[in-house]
Amino acid sequence: MFMKKLVLLISILVLSFSLAGCGGDTKKAEKPAAKEIKIGATAGPHAQVVEAVAKEGKKQGLNIKVIEFSDYITPDKALADGEIDLVSYQHKPFMENFNKQNKSDLVAIGRTILMRMGIYSDKHKDLKNLPENAIIAIPNDPTNGGRGLVLLEKAGLIKLKEGVGFKATAKDVVDNPKKFQFKELEAAQLPRSLQDVDVAVITMNYVMSGGLDVKKQGLFWETKDEPLAVMILAVKGKDKENTTYLKIAKLFHSEGVRKYIADTFKGTIVPAE
Repeated sequence: MFMKKLVLLISILVLSFSLAGCGGDTKKAEKPAAKEIKIGATAGPHAQVVEAVAKEGKKQGLNIKVIEFSDYITPDKALADGEIDLVSYQHKPFMENFNKQNKSDLVAIGRTILMRMGIYSDKHKDLKNLPENAIIAIPNDPTNGGRGLVLLEKAGLIKLKEGVGFKATAKDVVDNPKKFQFKELEAAQLPRSLQDVDVAVITMNYVMSGGLDVKKQGLFWETKDEPLAVMILAVKGKDKENTTYLKIAKLFHSEGVRKYIADTFKGTIVPAE
């Protein structure tokens, strides 16, 4: 009788240790996956760069998903509504205007890439050598038209009425010593216009889609601190100190992402320092 009880006790102990071992393995196998972080970006260069960021983030245990958008309003709206966690596609003035119109509180937590407007030409190698009555093509939309004229002023080609800034039009040119003629065109047509004009002022997205060579055809660009050229990473105000999101902001300047940008965009897009 004693032996039977002893055998039964040993069997119970063995079974208990066995179950405990199985339970430990199950717990290890069921380790929860990293929380998914959604970053909104417009299709094209912005989404491509965020994909590179996601790849680098994976090495650090971050689970980043890129949500692509086809317009410029929906991403900010999705962020404000809490449908996504961050957005990467706009400059700070655009975000601030969205906040004003929608009473939202989006904030920038980092600079991502530079998309600078520049002056391009197929006919000239130096802006100093532009002839009198040279034809200069500029965008015909109010924002980029004014931005283009400001760039021409910074290049020393013209002078604008004081204080007009990006709201400038050709009528605000107060000093034009070489009597340049301004030709206003749809922004998308500007790369093709280089055959017919002396120089054209073109935003970087159309430089890319038009297949222009920045080094060969580019003559002058906006500075690295130009607010309309610096793209930002934005979050809701309550998340501006989120350590994970700040880590993602740093990934835009990681060696892997910098190399991807250099190899893919060949100088049309560069990291925003």
